[in-house]
Amino acid sequence: MSMDFIEALSEIEREKGISKDVLLEAIEAALISSYKRNFNTAQNVRVDINRHTGVIKVYARKTVVEEVLDPRLETSVEAAREINPHYQLDDIAEIEVTPRDFGRIAAQTAKQVVTQRIREAERGLIYHAFIDKEDDIVNGIVQRQDTRNLFVDLGKVEAVLPLTELMPTDKFKHGDRVKSYITKVENTTKGPQIILSRTHPGLLKRLFELEVPEIYDGVVEIRSVAREAGFRSKIAVYSRNHEVDPVGSCVGQKGVRVQTIVSELKGEKIDIVRWSENVDEYVANALSPSKVLEVIVFEQEKMARVIVPDYQLSLAIGIKGQNARLAAKLTGWKIDIKSESQAEQEYGRERTGEETMHQDSVSID
Repeated sequence: MSMDFIEALSEIEREKGISKDVLLEAIEAALISSYKRNFNTAQNVRVDINRHTGVIKVYARKTVVEEVLDPRLETSVEAAREINPHYQLDDIAEIEVTPRDFGRIAAQTAKQVVTQRIREAERGLIYHAFIDKEDDIVNGIVQRQDTRNLFVDLGKVEAVLPLTELMPTDKFKHGDRVKSYITKVENTTKGPQIILSRTHPGLLKRLFELEVPEIYDGVVEIRSVAREAGFRSKIAVYSRNHEVDPVGSCVGQKGVRVQTIVSELKGEKIDIVRWSENVDEYVANALSPSKVLEVIVFEQEKMARVIVPDYQLSLAIGIKGQNARLAAKLTGWKIDIKSESQAEQEYGRERTGEETMHQDSVSID
């Protein structure tokens, strides 16, 4: 060790933000283990690195006793006082035992410790950088794929995008850019692990925040999202400012805002509906693009019975029940859909055929 070594630690402190004293303490602890391992000794030792010159010394720490029974751990009063006349019985005397060739071992050990600490510090910086991005969108480049995951380069770290978190319409190859949602950031023994998703409802929410300034500014709020990734989604929006149309804001002029999101999601259909504190109105809006004649709310069961025109029944239910399923997920209410003729037969209801429920929504293919 030398002054150059101390200066190198100071440079690491400036560049990496790792305290020089912390590094020196770690090196000293590692050198104790190296000394015991290389010189096959069980005695208690202390390693000291001079903070100015870099000179390393090893001291055996022995208890001062009248009669020495274990010379590895004890020293006599006479021998101790040859080192320092002030030593008394039961004091801990430090006797220098620095081996002649200890410098080579020290240099190798120091290099390993510094490299490890730099790696740990860099991992810590990456972890803290990405933990703040949890539940946010990131852009990356596909690096490789195995049987279960895509590995995405985010610049400072490689993230994992499980194949189960890809949309059915996603087809990526090496070098492709991919926009994903961070679902989890973990600090593991191998470094930060970042888990991504393309199917999470949060991806849709964040995309709208990026594309719609009114959402980003807080004028328009996203109250609920229901998604069947790659196929269809519903998003409920609300504005406290009555002069701002939340649905229109999300659609954008000539549909440009929502079409950007549809393109990013590889053609996923998106229904944008107006949120309402009135359950009947909210449920009717959520069943967009179908028309609704009446909504009957059963508070205790948290169920809504919806009556639609006969010709709108299949549209209200959707292919394989998708529209009704997403509407139920969006609103948090069970939805029982009946056609007008079914309602008349089962409940004796007579309808005029006129639509009585106001709907405020838009469906984007």
